[in-house]
Amino acid sequence: MVAIWLPQMAMEHWQNTHSEWDAAQPFALASEGSNGIMIDAVSTMARKAGAKPGQRLTDARAICPTLAIHFSDPAGDTQRLVQLGLWAQRWSPWTAVDGRDALLLDSTGAAHLFGGETAMLRDMHRALTQQGFTSRIAIAPTIGGAWALAHFGASASMVVTQQDLAPELAPLPIEALRIESDTALLLRRLGLNTIGSLADIPTQALARRFRKYRREIANPLKRLQQAYGQSEEVVEPLVPCPLYRAVKRVSEPVRYTAILQPILRDLATQLCHKLEASQCGLRRTCFQAFRVDGHIARLEVETAAPARSVQHIVRLFAERMEKLEAGFGFDAFALTALWHEPMQAIQKDLEEDEDQQGIPLPYLLDRLRVRLGSHNVGVLAAHPSHIPERAVIQSGNALTLSAERIADLGAEHITDLNRPLKLLEWPEVISVVYATPDGPPRRFRWRQQLHDVVQHQGPERIAPEWWRERSDVRLRDYYRVEDDAGRRFWIYRNGVVDDGRGAPPRWFLHGLFA
Repeated sequence: MVAIWLPQMAMEHWQNTHSEWDAAQPFALASEGSNGIMIDAVSTMARKAGAKPGQRLTDARAICPTLAIHFSDPAGDTQRLVQLGLWAQRWSPWTAVDGRDALLLDSTGAAHLFGGETAMLRDMHRALTQQGFTSRIAIAPTIGGAWALAHFGASASMVVTQQDLAPELAPLPIEALRIESDTALLLRRLGLNTIGSLADIPTQALARRFRKYRREIANPLKRLQQAYGQSEEVVEPLVPCPLYRAVKRVSEPVRYTAILQPILRDLATQLCHKLEASQCGLRRTCFQAFRVDGHIARLEVETAAPARSVQHIVRLFAERMEKLEAGFGFDAFALTALWHEPMQAIQKDLEEDEDQQGIPLPYLLDRLRVRLGSHNVGVLAAHPSHIPERAVIQSGNALTLSAERIADLGAEHITDLNRPLKLLEWPEVISVVYATPDGPPRRFRWRQQLHDVVQHQGPERIAPEWWRERSDVRLRDYYRVEDDAGRRFWIYRNGVVDDGRGAPPRWFLHGLFA
């Protein structure tokens, strides 16, 4: 486990973002507390003058009358720490926030990628220093051990193995066990000032003495066992560990987005190989570009069906690469499968030519969504209704359909073959000339144009859905007609003569044939 402590994160961030700040002026960040205004962080000059975090402003001003203050932003500090934790995933996919000024990383199986644990710590120090943060970092087999060494260790950078853990923890003060102040005060009154002195006490005696302390932060025995690895400790990471992820680092920062496509292709190739080995396909993937100044440029795409085509993934991201802001340059990249589904391999035919197959429907939907926006692309789906305008519905998002559903769209007959290819959104009223009131049309006018009917077929009677319609809804008689210019229309008479529905029947045009 890696513990990164940023003791002056809030103050250093304020100094980095306020160029007008005078370094010679004692300065502090403060917030309103139950006992008045309390000091949260102090500058170097204020610390030398005697001010320290946790003091009341009146006490700090008594020591340092020239102390200037600015109200702190705890919510902003927490958000920045979370963002820093996500940025730290360049070293490990498992990161967590610890309090308001510390991070935890699980470096298991990752240190060798950076030349070993010592080299990885140097890389962490360098990257954090470039962002203007002072850091103390320690690597230990346990979370408690790494935290204690980072906060109270003799060096700002320490790597401790399991064999050296107990000797390194023994001389540290009792506060290094992450216990609350009242418990630490009680232990000091008992003469237990260091972790080693507490470890020398028999476990049964400590258990009897602190059996009423249920919370971990108040129970020194529980914290002692966690620090030595004798008891498990559960910490929730910022994001679940990605199952499939490809990472790439570059020796020189990349400042131009135009050259990111080869890097993306390499990442997609690695990721697709991992997915293929597990017979899975992408449904949602995230491309992350880590900037040297701590910013993470992020792009996400979703697919309509499981996919692991390198060319398709690169094409989806390539159209949005220009939106990334390189700033001082990117030095690390990652491609993560946020959502994946089972995807079986399909054997191609011997005579199949990939270049002549065209674009599969799911790939077409993906490309349209990237260009037009996900809310502007949908697919048609059959609906159990015999009313023409209700027999087909449009899904607001193509991603709501499963892979099997999309694969079947090309073969599914939403309606029978006698339906028009173009159905109007709303039937339009037309005026019709007919031989008899219940006979076929002979001539009709639609959109100020007169059409003479030379052929007709019908009627096809469609009754209303009585279980969902009102009682005054009339039945329809549909006709397929062709005019003297060869144009074919789908029109219907709404109601029949003397059906007891009041007004005479009306005619509507509902669709157009090819």
